[in-house]
Amino acid sequence: MGMISEFAKGLKVTFGIGMRTVFKDGLVTEQYPKEFRVKPQRFHGRHQLNRYPDGTEKCIGCELCAGVCPAHCIYVRGADNPPDAPVSPGERYGFVYDINMLRCIFCGLCVEACPTGAITMTHLFEMSVTDRQDAIYTKKELLVNEDGSPNHMFDDDPLANYEELTEGDGWMRATAPAGRAAYEGVVGWTPRAGKAREPEKGQSGEET
Repeated sequence: MGMISEFAKGLKVTFGIGMRTVFKDGLVTEQYPKEFRVKPQRFHGRHQLNRYPDGTEKCIGCELCAGVCPAHCIYVRGADNPPDAPVSPGERYGFVYDINMLRCIFCGLCVEACPTGAITMTHLFEMSVTDRQDAIYTKKELLVNEDGSPNHMFDDDPLANYEELTEGDGWMRATAPAGRAAYEGVVGWTPRAGKAREPEKGQSGEET
């Protein structure tokens, strides 16, 4: 009798949890990819190469991102800026910029190493391909347009939300400008991907 009673109590608990999960707010199953969950602000997704507001490229072809990459997935080749039509403000610019997404571990060290904030990470991570060559993103796909709008490997992908290309930079927002209180409230980066950023807060340890 005691065993039957314990079994009935166990069923009652299980049934109760099941009902609360289905009919209340305990349901955790998401209808992906019909519904995309909101990513954390510092989520590491696909990379993006940025421009200054005047349209010039931020990448100066220094190759620091490639040098610091532990997966060796970045290939950069710099070239001298044409004097009559400079591509970037520096002496050189990123003539070739490739990222092999099959090798990338999305650690964000490339973002940390970049001295000009040229490379940042978005929230897009749906990058499935049927050809390995398509997983190599070139400068054509990584560099934003002159109006700041992002590019992608494919014009359309029903399994990806391209709006996530305009989100991100959480990692940059959390670290720039080096945590110094003197920069509190100062915009430490230029708008990119067509979206302006709010000034950073909390650099002086402000409670949130």
